[in-house]
Amino acid sequence: MPTSLVTGNSLLAIDVGAANTRAVLFDVIEGEYRFVAAGVAPSTAEAPFKDVLEGARNAIQTLQNILKKNLLDGSRNLITPGQPDGSGVDALVVTLSAGSAVRTLVVGLLKDVSLESARRLTESTYARIVDTISLGDARKPEQKIDSILRTRPEMVIIAGGTNGGASRSIQRLLETIGLASYLMPDEKRPAFLFAGNNKLVDEFKSLIGSLSSTLHFSPNIRPSLETEDIDPAELELAQMFITIRKKQLKGLDALDQWAGGHTLPTAYATGRMVRFLSKVYGSQKGLLSVDLGASSAVIAAGFKNKSVLKAFPQFGLGENLPSLLNHAKLEDILRWSSLDIPASVILDYLHQKSFHPSAIPATAEEFVIAQSVAKQALYLAMQTARCDFPREAAFIKPTLAPLFDPIIAGGAALSDASRPGQSLYLLLDSVQPVGITTVILDQNNLMPMLGAAATQNNILPVQVLETGAFLSVGTVVSPVVSAKYGASILKAKVTYESGAEAAVDLKYGFLETLPLGNGEVGKLSIQVARGVDIGFGPGRGVKGVSITGGALGVVFDGRGRPLDLPSDPVRRRELIKKWNWSLGGG
Repeated sequence: MPTSLVTGNSLLAIDVGAANTRAVLFDVIEGEYRFVAAGVAPSTAEAPFKDVLEGARNAIQTLQNILKKNLLDGSRNLITPGQPDGSGVDALVVTLSAGSAVRTLVVGLLKDVSLESARRLTESTYARIVDTISLGDARKPEQKIDSILRTRPEMVIIAGGTNGGASRSIQRLLETIGLASYLMPDEKRPAFLFAGNNKLVDEFKSLIGSLSSTLHFSPNIRPSLETEDIDPAELELAQMFITIRKKQLKGLDALDQWAGGHTLPTAYATGRMVRFLSKVYGSQKGLLSVDLGASSAVIAAGFKNKSVLKAFPQFGLGENLPSLLNHAKLEDILRWSSLDIPASVILDYLHQKSFHPSAIPATAEEFVIAQSVAKQALYLAMQTARCDFPREAAFIKPTLAPLFDPIIAGGAALSDASRPGQSLYLLLDSVQPVGITTVILDQNNLMPMLGAAATQNNILPVQVLETGAFLSVGTVVSPVVSAKYGASILKAKVTYESGAEAAVDLKYGFLETLPLGNGEVGKLSIQVARGVDIGFGPGRGVKGVSITGGALGVVFDGRGRPLDLPSDPVRRRELIKKWNWSLGGG
């Protein structure tokens, strides 16, 4: 990248999470943008502070202690732009995931068409759908109004009607929602996003405009029955989310003023970065980002012509953690454990962790529980997101995840760079990748910050990605196969640049590794047994494909897909310990 394109401006990124607030500095070093350092402090969105600005200041204070230069002035306000003495920064961006999921009413004309599109749009941010209304809703108007008044939505998303199509049906739905809003106290009325028939914008303004101070509009997310286009609406929804949060979270308005309005939901910023990277890689496979944090599990996938963004507050590891049991049984969590732990202990952990999201495991048992809970949460998030992956994605089987390369993992549960084997093991069990892929750990949780930074400086993310800010775990080979335990399913060989070779005979039910250093390039050749699929079709291997190494080299997961754990608990726990040791998890 020519240095003439680099302005030399420093950029500070702040991510306000449910448990922690991070401050990250990007600056120009030797003519290119680099990740310089990060400061972390507990988030202060909740009691006793209830002021997100305080946590942001504390994170910046930690960062400036590392940098040995001032970023805050004597009044603890950000110094901007950067000063000749080296203090301050030139720009700030903010990402936000703190706060309870926004209660949302989703309205669509047809249940399987516009209502489904509106649901997918809603799931791109930190929202919880409390009710849905469509033309086929059998409830009487007064029952719908009662439901709206009872659930008290903070946000209403309305879709329906093709562009230029009939409008009377959607008008009737708007009248019901307008009457319900009229019956609410002024301060309790929701924000509205209209993403339906563009002919009805003026009608919507006349019906709803006097009832809410927050109206947002986006192009029709379902311009025809065959076409769905929610990307423009995702940006409008992201801005709407920040507007709502400013009313709920003290200090966010001031923080947004520091950033000059450059504040985005963390999930949207991550999705923005995934869209960018999927175009850069240009692979026939998809690109996957998973982020498992206190507020939500975020799944962002980029494919050749489509991107998918999902934020699941119900699978977050913070205050919503007990609600995980609405989607899974305690036995589902225990199946991932290498220890014999009573169900009551798991239940107690879920509640204690919801009260103290930033708490870290103090014992080996707590660590096993934390990993088991994280695996179940991410597994459920992936299974839910998979339903909305496009049909044209490269699937070996519709019941499995598509082919992805690379997979980028972040969030506190996944990005512990000191134990990459533990992080990879969590991913292999929950995401269950197939075929040949590269796994990258975002150990500094930079993905959303880079996505937000792109709004200020589109060169910065490109240059930072080319540095060592992300940790490559290595190449993972996950064959789709079901066989007898111990049966040989593939033979693989890695040829190094020196000409030396290393080989493995992978047995079903085993995890194996071959060395290949970080940044080192090798050639991988694989012969598979009959019926085994590594992404090229059953029984088809590969010869001399170029791969890149990482912290764990080349990892072969011979446990089959979908992963089928033994039903016998004693045998299952022994195997889990063995698999953990195979990846250096300890």
